[in-house]
Amino acid sequence: MPPNPYNAHARITGEPVIGEGTWIGAFTVLDGGGGLLRIGDGCDIAAGAQIYTHSSMRRCVSGRAYGAVDREAVSIGNHVFVGPHVTIMPGVSVGDSAAILAGSVVTRDVAARSLVAGVPARPIGHLDIDGAEVRVVYHRAEQDPGTAV
Repeated sequence: MPPNPYNAHARITGEPVIGEGTWIGAFTVLDGGGGLLRIGDGCDIAAGAQIYTHSSMRRCVSGRAYGAVDREAVSIGNHVFVGPHVTIMPGVSVGDSAAILAGSVVTRDVAARSLVAGVPARPIGHLDIDGAEVRVVYHRAEQDPGTAV
């Protein structure tokens, strides 16, 4: 296998489209099989993150009676922060300038400038961005978890 041009300790399969200025941390898994993964410009994909475009769950639990591996595209916009140990599941789209906090499991689309967290990930706030000024605005029902973004 050729060396990963982004991080020698990441596992990148297939031919994902990865934008300019994107940083990929160690011990990440980027499942780009079938050209189904697109990551935009200027993203940070932190250590241990996993992004999948396939699932063999149906095939496995059916004792191989279901003969296919399910595949769905994943699209990550520009300037997206994917925190440590985040898992993004097949079929998910993440909008520009969104932030996914550590340990989250993303099973649904994430809107641009959203702040999401949890298992499964859900919106806990949004980001107001004005140049270098970034303000995290938490939803009323959420308490500030004190997580650095």
